[in-house]
Parts: sequence; C-alpha cells; structure tokens
Amino acid sequence: MNAPETLAPLGAAAQTYPLTLHINGSRHDFKVEAWVTLLDLLREHAGLTGSKKGCDHGQCGACTVLVGGRRINSCLTLAVMQNGKEVTTVEGLADGNQLHPLQQAFIDHDAFQCGYCTSGQLCSAVGLMNEGKACTAGQVRELMSGNVCRCGAYPGIVAAVTEVMGIPGRDDPARPFQPGTVPA
Repeated sequence: MNAPETLAPLGAAAQTYPLTLHINGSRHDFKVEAWVTLLDLLREHAGLTGSKKGCDHGQCGACTVLVGGRRINSCLTLAVMQNGKEVTTVEGLADGNQLHPLQQAFIDHDAFQCGYCTSGQLCSAVGLMNEGKACTAGQVRELMSGNVCRCGAYPGIVAAVTEVMGIPGRDDPARPFQPGTVPA
C-alpha cells in the first residue's frame, strides 16, 4: 500500500529545480518550479518578451522559438525539459545591429501588420530553413501553417521567406496574385 501524500503547508514555497539554458548565445542559470513553461521562463525570468503568449495551447505559433535549431511551441514545453539546450528567440536572430536576412525581408515585403505573430513567424521560418524541406512557395505555406497571422499578412510572409530561401515566391509565376475577399 502506498504511503499517503504529504502536502506542503499553506504558504510554503514550491520546490524549484536548477536549470541552465544557452539563450541567444549566452549561458543563463535559473531555479524554476517544475510547471514553468519555456515561454514563461523566457518572458518572466529572462526578460525576453519577443515571444508572445497567443493561445497558450500550441495552436497559433506566436510563441515559436528555436531549440537546437528546431522550431518548437515554447508554450507547450516545460522549461526543465530543455535543460542544457541552446535556445534562440527572436531577440537572438540579429547580429548586433545587423538584422537577420529574414528580418530584413519581412520589412521589405511588409510581412507584418500588428506584429503580434511576427516573432513566432520569424523563428518558425528560420527553423523551416534549417529543416531544408521546403522547395516551393506552397511547401512554405504548408510547413508554416502552424503560425497564424490574424491580420492576414500571409502573402508578404511567404514572399519574404521564399526570397531568403532563393525559391520562386509563387507556385505559378505566370499567374498574378489577386487577393480575395473573406466571407463574413
């Protein structure tokens, strides 16, 4: 028979765990509770607020960061699960004052409007390029479909990503882009 659980007294501090992350090229040491997500650690403990909490369910992609060069939804992973790993946030994409080519392409192609999803879109696109699976604009759209832009800046996002990747921005360049209407 199992021993009964012992509950901590009301007001007692929760147990914390040591954690080391290499965030944007710098080592950071933390002590966090087991339930702290990577997103909350980045925003609340590391002060890196570029990654956004959109849905907190992994459905919008606003929290996308790179862990070991791979894109993940930081709201869905516990910080302690990433102990010792390399994490890149949108703040770590630029090299000092020199923007990452994708950041510049987002500006050039007006690939953002309100900007809320932009950090997740950028990190997801960098991860997409690292994966090397997209060869067409259609594949870029499909493989970035987990990143929602509520403003509908998708044509600019695809144009920016495909430009940096050096692939055609449209699946059929002979067919001009014509924005459609969204039924109410």
